[in-house]
Amino acid sequence: MTEHEHKFGITQQQLAHIGEGAVAYMREMDAEDLQGKFPGMPDLKPGTRLWALFGADGQPILLADARDAALAGAMQNDLETVSLH
Repeated sequence: MTEHEHKFGITQQQLAHIGEGAVAYMREMDAEDLQGKFPGMPDLKPGTRLWALFGADGQPILLADARDAALAGAMQNDLETVSLH
């Protein structure tokens, strides 16, 4: 390590809270993949694709049938969005 390099320690718990309440990520997902992420979600036709919005810590926020609707939900909650592929 050179004199200009610094090592910072951060726990997984601290990392999970970075961006909390300010950042959310959205992702288009199959209905089958959503079952475990959104407890209590009704059964959907296999192959159904929905847009999911998650908090920075991975907590589910909302589901939408269109990308624009998921973005609108993020804006209503004053969240900056990022997309995952």
